[in-house]
Amino acid sequence: MASNSHQEPWFLENGNVRTLSKEMRHGRTHHYMSSSSFRRKSDLKLVSKVPISCLRQLLANLQEVILGTKLFVLFPAIPLAIAAETYGFGRPWVFVLSLLGLTPLAERVSFLTEQIAYYTGPTVGGLLNATCGNATELIIAIFALSEHKIALVKYSLLGSILSNLLLVLGTSLFCGGIANLRREQKYDRRQADVNSLLLLLALLCHLLPTLFRHSGALPELTVVPTIQLSRASSIVMLLAYTAYLVFQLWTHRQLFEAQEESEDGAEDEEEVPVIGFWSGFVWLVGMTIVIALLSEYVVSTIEDASDSWGLSVSFLSIILLPIIGNAAEHAGAIIFAFKNKLDISLGVALGSTTQIAMFVVPLCVVVAWIMGIHMDLDFNILETTSLALSIIATAFTLQVRI
Repeated sequence: MASNSHQEPWFLENGNVRTLSKEMRHGRTHHYMSSSSFRRKSDLKLVSKVPISCLRQLLANLQEVILGTKLFVLFPAIPLAIAAETYGFGRPWVFVLSLLGLTPLAERVSFLTEQIAYYTGPTVGGLLNATCGNATELIIAIFALSEHKIALVKYSLLGSILSNLLLVLGTSLFCGGIANLRREQKYDRRQADVNSLLLLLALLCHLLPTLFRHSGALPELTVVPTIQLSRASSIVMLLAYTAYLVFQLWTHRQLFEAQEESEDGAEDEEEVPVIGFWSGFVWLVGMTIVIALLSEYVVSTIEDASDSWGLSVSFLSIILLPIIGNAAEHAGAIIFAFKNKLDISLGVALGSTTQIAMFVVPLCVVVAWIMGIHMDLDFNILETTSLALSIIATAFTLQVRI
């Protein structure tokens, strides 16, 4: 039998051969698809005329990475934030400029992980997305932990969960419904159910320490057991998230592939990476360092901004940090809802929420444990109740066929 040189990649699904789609081969997820709505196609005609090869490659990378996003106008906020911190300008200005600088960086990290996934394959690309998808929140949380600002860590992570479930998902469903009144909106119930069940598990792991702390016993008798219960619950969540990654990247990858069809129904052309593997890796490391620097500025100036503006630290952490830090991802989800691509919107909102609740929060508890800091999963009654109502409302909403 003659071999077919153009045979498509395949994998086994329940004993049956299934062809890998373009998105599955490159590890593209709904997170990537959402961020792509802010990307610009670069014109390299002028750069290609540069005679020196190394300089030409450097300029091409600069154009693709820096100017390849519609948010490039916010990049000047990064040197301005560094200058404001270096020369002792107003601390609230450092806070604002750092937040604005984090917005394009978060979108560019998504772009760079996608570029690396072209070379590493869908599995490693999916793992990169699973760890770098919420890199901004994780880095801010680690810097806050290093300064023993546990309340800031809890509030910022809680705000990310609430903003994804209530603001992003709610706005996407509302805007998508208004924009497509005469069209049927469809989404994959199986994928939504997987994320909903994981969020319910995360809610249970958050409720146990909170209920134990407020069970009526003396506070001094419940502090240590609450921390121990939180650490045990965090380990359970991390194990469950690992099992979820196996489910998403190996056993049932087809349930999580991002489908993006062209408007005329024709199949999209095969996409190719625009930067090399090592260039993407160096850029990713460099941007992670810049994110770490700006995150340190945010953590160190949030209290000064709170005093200057007359707003509480909890308000800035729950409301402002999540909305501005992930503005590109949130706006992308809403844009795709307008285009009647609800699966992508749900994948962004639920996927990011699941990653924070099941990975970032328990990882912070474990990291604090290693650092000798006593961080638990007790987010207080009001905050935990808000979290419970948000997750339960989302789970019930997604049971209705749209």
